[in-house]
Amino acid sequence: MALIPFYKPTLRRKDMDAVLQTMVDERIGPGERKNEFLSQVCQYLHANEAEAFRSYLDVLSCALQVLDLEEGSTIGVSVLSPNIYQKVAESLGFTLILGDIDQEHGCLSQKEAIRLVEEGAQALLIHEPMCQIPYQTDYKQLGVPVIEDISQSFGSSFETESAGGYGDIVICALEEDGVVSAAGGAILAVMDKSYSKAVQDFHSDVRLYMELPDMNAALASIQLEHLEEHLTKRREFYSLFSKSLLKTVHKLYGIGNIDFQPNGYGFCVVLDSKAEDAIKFANKYQVSARKTFVDTLASQVSDRFDLFPIALPPFLRGISLPLYPFLKQTDTELLMKVISHLP
Repeated sequence: MALIPFYKPTLRRKDMDAVLQTMVDERIGPGERKNEFLSQVCQYLHANEAEAFRSYLDVLSCALQVLDLEEGSTIGVSVLSPNIYQKVAESLGFTLILGDIDQEHGCLSQKEAIRLVEEGAQALLIHEPMCQIPYQTDYKQLGVPVIEDISQSFGSSFETESAGGYGDIVICALEEDGVVSAAGGAILAVMDKSYSKAVQDFHSDVRLYMELPDMNAALASIQLEHLEEHLTKRREFYSLFSKSLLKTVHKLYGIGNIDFQPNGYGFCVVLDSKAEDAIKFANKYQVSARKTFVDTLASQVSDRFDLFPIALPPFLRGISLPLYPFLKQTDTELLMKVISHLP
C-alpha cells in the first residue's frame, strides 16, 4: 500500500482547459493571460501593480535589487527562512543577519526585527512559513524597506490582517505545491508606489527571459479565481487535524487562535519527542511526513539556543503532514488517527 502523497496539485478539468486554450490560440508566451492574472493578483492583494516572473529565484533577485541597496548591505531575516535567501543575497553582494521568531505566529518577531535594524540591517525579508502571518506586527515602522514573502501564506488572515499586508513589496512563489500554482514561476506585487518605477525598469530589461508565459499564467489565473473554494476545503482539514492534535502532548506550529484563518498550505506539528520517531510512526501507517524546516538557515546555527531559543525547537522537532483539497475521506480519517496518536 502506497503512502498518502505529501502534496498533490489542485488540478481540475477547468484548469486543464484553461491551459489548453492558450495552445489552441497559439499564444503560449507572455501575453493577455499573464496580464489578466496580474490584474487578479492586484485586486486580491490590493496592490498598486504586479509583475510575473518565470522563477522564484528571479522574483527574489528583482525584489532585492529594486531596493537600491549598496553592495555589502545587510538584510534581516528569520532564522527559519529558506536557504535560497542566502544564495540569492550573496549573489548580489548582500549579507543576511538572523533573528528569532515570535512564539505566537512563527514569523520574525517584532522585537528581533528592531534588533536587526539596530544592528545595521538595511532591509527586512519576511518569510511567512506554513500558513502563518505576523499579526499585530508593524515592520514598516522601523524605517527600512520590507519585502514580504507569502509563498506559504497566500490567503491566510487573522481578523482584519492578511498575508500581503506587511510589506512594501510582496513576493509569492507559484510552484507545484502552492495554494495557487502556475507549475512554476512567481509574482511580485508593489504595495508602496515609490518602488513602482524601479520594478518596471528592472522588468523591462529582462522581460524577454524572465516574464511568465501565458500557459503558466492561465493555470494560475483559474486557480486564483477559485481560491476561496479551495481555501474552504483546506481550512476544514486544518481544523480537523488541529482537533486531533489536541489529544496529544504536541503543539501546533504558529497561531492557535480560533479567529485565525489559515490558507492550509500545510500542517506543521512541533513535537515533544524526536522527529525521526514520529515520521517513522506515520510512515508505518502509510502517511507521508517530513521535517518542516530542514532546508532553512537554522541548519547553520542549530546549536545556538542562546540566540534562537524559540525557533530551534521547531527546526529540530517540527514535522509536516499532508494537507490539500483533494484528500480522500479515507485518507483524511487515517491522517486524523495518526495525528492523534503521534508518539
